[in-house]
Amino acid sequence: MEAQGASSGHAVQPGETYLTGSRQEEQLGELGEEADMWRNEKYHSVPEEDQGLDLGDRKIAGDIGYDDDDSIRQTSKGPQHSKLGPYFQDGQRRIDYVLTYHVEKSTRSRHSSSNSFVKSLRDSLSRSFRRSRPEPRPQEDPEIASQQQKLDYHEDDMRFRRDEFEQKLMDMGLELEKDEGNKIPGVGFLKIHAPWSVLCREAEFMKLKMPTIKKYDVSPGSNVVEKINLFIHKVTAPLYPKVMENRVQTEKHLSYPFSREKQHLFDLSDRDSFFNSKIRSSIVFEILKRTKCTKTKYAMGISSLLANGVYTSAYPLHDGDIDAVHAEPNDRKLLYEEWASYSIFYKYQPIGLIRKYFGEKVGLYFAWLGVYTQMLIPAAIVGVIVFLYGCATVDDNIPSMEICDERNNITMCPLCDRACSYWKLVTACGTARASHLFDNTATVFFSIFMALWATMFMEHWKRRQMRLNYIWDLTGFEEEEEEHKNHPRAEYEFHVMQRNLKREASSKPGKHKLTCTDRMPAYMTILILMCFMICVTFVIVFGVVLYRISIKTALHMSSASAFRSNIRATVKTTAAVINLIIIIIMDEIYGYVARWLTVKEVPKTDKSFEERLIFKTFVLKFANAFTPIVYLAFFRGRLIGRPGNYVYVVGSYRMEECAHAGCLMELCIQLCITMLGKQLIQNNLFEIGIPKLKKLIRRRKSKMDSKQEEEFHKTLTRHEKDHFLNPYVGLNPEYMEMIIQFGMVTLFVASFPLAPLFALLNNIIEIRLDAKKFVTEFRRPIAARAKDIGIWYNLLRGLSKTAVIVNAFVISFTSDFIPRLVYQYVYSPDGTLHGFVNHTLSYFNVTDFQPNTHPIDPMFLGYEVQICRYKDYRDPPWSDTPYELSREFWNILAARLAFVIVFQNVVMLMSDFVDWLIPDIPKDISVQIHKEKNLIVELFMKEEQDKRLLRNRQSNRSPHQPRSRPASHIQTNNH
Repeated sequence: MEAQGASSGHAVQPGETYLTGSRQEEQLGELGEEADMWRNEKYHSVPEEDQGLDLGDRKIAGDIGYDDDDSIRQTSKGPQHSKLGPYFQDGQRRIDYVLTYHVEKSTRSRHSSSNSFVKSLRDSLSRSFRRSRPEPRPQEDPEIASQQQKLDYHEDDMRFRRDEFEQKLMDMGLELEKDEGNKIPGVGFLKIHAPWSVLCREAEFMKLKMPTIKKYDVSPGSNVVEKINLFIHKVTAPLYPKVMENRVQTEKHLSYPFSREKQHLFDLSDRDSFFNSKIRSSIVFEILKRTKCTKTKYAMGISSLLANGVYTSAYPLHDGDIDAVHAEPNDRKLLYEEWASYSIFYKYQPIGLIRKYFGEKVGLYFAWLGVYTQMLIPAAIVGVIVFLYGCATVDDNIPSMEICDERNNITMCPLCDRACSYWKLVTACGTARASHLFDNTATVFFSIFMALWATMFMEHWKRRQMRLNYIWDLTGFEEEEEEHKNHPRAEYEFHVMQRNLKREASSKPGKHKLTCTDRMPAYMTILILMCFMICVTFVIVFGVVLYRISIKTALHMSSASAFRSNIRATVKTTAAVINLIIIIIMDEIYGYVARWLTVKEVPKTDKSFEERLIFKTFVLKFANAFTPIVYLAFFRGRLIGRPGNYVYVVGSYRMEECAHAGCLMELCIQLCITMLGKQLIQNNLFEIGIPKLKKLIRRRKSKMDSKQEEEFHKTLTRHEKDHFLNPYVGLNPEYMEMIIQFGMVTLFVASFPLAPLFALLNNIIEIRLDAKKFVTEFRRPIAARAKDIGIWYNLLRGLSKTAVIVNAFVISFTSDFIPRLVYQYVYSPDGTLHGFVNHTLSYFNVTDFQPNTHPIDPMFLGYEVQICRYKDYRDPPWSDTPYELSREFWNILAARLAFVIVFQNVVMLMSDFVDWLIPDIPKDISVQIHKEKNLIVELFMKEEQDKRLLRNRQSNRSPHQPRSRPASHIQTNNH
């Protein structure tokens, strides 16, 4: 039995290689009754039409040498070189992809248990024929036995599926090698190699653009432009990493989709490097995706096999080690030294090398992040200047000087019922001075600047993206993407089959797609749950509002003077921290909910699945992060009523009001804590701390110290080392993190000019942190091709347009910019802001308080108060219309709305003008693309001309060739 190979049932020894074309018919014969029970399982592993399997066409796993179709050979020789590289045991064939699976127990123990069962059956039969009394056998728990039997059946079913899938991979031309239980117990590795013939076939099928032997000069433009570019490159030379991809490109290979018929056009002198490791792994992955298991009840590809646990993981290998001193030079090591290091934070990223190693999709993300970070530099500089302008003019600000002037004996109404008493306006001096730092004339200019900055950023990225498309040969990617975008996902096909089976059982005709009626329950679930989650966000914000109200009342009632003197600062800071904690927790919950809803929706293609997932996640996380900020900016202090007629919620809770200087300061605190907290805690601390915590837990489970673990790690091969790395989870979390940050930078920048500076500092760390994760902590991702950043660009564009409207409302309604402007040019007697504070305060007669709402200690200030002031535009109590909204209120409201309309239209008009002024495609790139098309036409015209000349020569030679005559005939003529 063991001589028949590993697939026939013998235990796999360490380092053994063998064919994976296992003989399912022998497994069925050996399992006996288990095969019959398989047929009754819900998976229907052996359909009736496939029960009779042919043995004649199968190769024995122990056959030595290569088959006719380049299948794998069984070899007992060791590797031909000693390095622990990503190669098969023969040391020649490169490992292009690895699949891992769970190994429950060796097949030898399975056969020994089967043989013991046959032996015990034979003994019992012989004893019965001798009519001897059998000895009592120990009773086995039937529940444990049934569970063990189910586990065995499940394991056998998994093995059966793997054998079929692996046989189909071999039929596709792939070469396979297994490695079970060498150093990692319970884990089996299936190593996959794609030979040259398969690579050429799939490259032609996938229409991969490969460089031809034809080169052409890259002209940057006119002589002046060329000189300017060379000068800039020399000046910025220290900022470039030391990689080949960042050198000035003077010539370029002409690229063309690979074709086996036109192999002479490509440079095939070195076949090992023609298809690099990124292309090889992507080709194998395409084969894995479309290879189906058909002997099970449902057709299942690699995605379904991974989902069902047949295989536990699938990943390409990294190039080599990065921490070894004498490690061979490779792209991964170069990326580690020139990219994934905090000490070179000031250098540009090696985008070309990133794309070469990780693929276009990852390369575009880091290119976009680099452009975004570079564009934050001017925004941060201008924001710091605006902040410094506020600091420099705080002593010259007339409204804050009037508030801080103790000679103005202004008595303010209580901030809460009963517990709060009357207070002096001079006590708000610190808040008023601090508000001026963020609420001054330069704020309007900065809002306009940031709106134009967002447009410039989008235009700059479009041009950078187009340049990368040209350099990476992606200019004709739309046609290729169009062919593959409608390829259905494995989960979609499974649901279609399941639906068709139900229709067949009910004698109804089935269709080959899911209709809107089929998806209606999922759509209703998505709508209801999304609305519910957004309502949960509103409830949480309302809960924090109640916390602020209650804690403010409690602190006013406190006897400790330290608490009572810092009530505003304590309430603002603690509420912002609570909001931050809730945002971080709910972010994780919303991420899981969005994925679950997208899975329930069953999108047809991978692209559709990703876009729907991104949209749901963005809506939930955006609402979670910005709902507290929107409340502070536009709703707090607007719905409070007035003294004697306040608005109450949940019984006796009076709605909170803003400080005298407005809510802009509290909005700034909320933005600052949320932005810094999300970046430091959620983005950086979690990304650094969680992997280290997982590594510590894994080390404790293995019961090895750091030295032992290091020694053990050195003995592992490349595919075993990569098994311990974290699985790649995609770019969506990284993009989402940056999109939320972009919203923080642009939407409420009028209240927080330092937001671009904080974002810049965070992104400098974020780039190197993400680089370190991709190079050292994540398994190598599949090299996915992409021409742009997809739906993220639309979200960025939507946010930049929304930012104009939001900042217009923040300046108009949240800050005091419009009231100051109206007062200065309409109501001021001398055209200055003198008297502005008194103009914004209304009068209230304390005898008009509602019952049980007046202060408990009315003599808190040392004198009896008859009239108190509050911030609003209302008529005084002695007028004909007491406490009604005054004429000044309506004038200022009209001015606010007019400012919103003018600001929005002017800024958007300027943004559209900038958009129109800057072309999406750089002129030199458009010239080069046109030049490439002409060169390709010339190349093929020349090839056709050469073929025609060759045919003409052959046809001209054939009639003049003399016929060969027999030797005897020649001799006769000679005689």
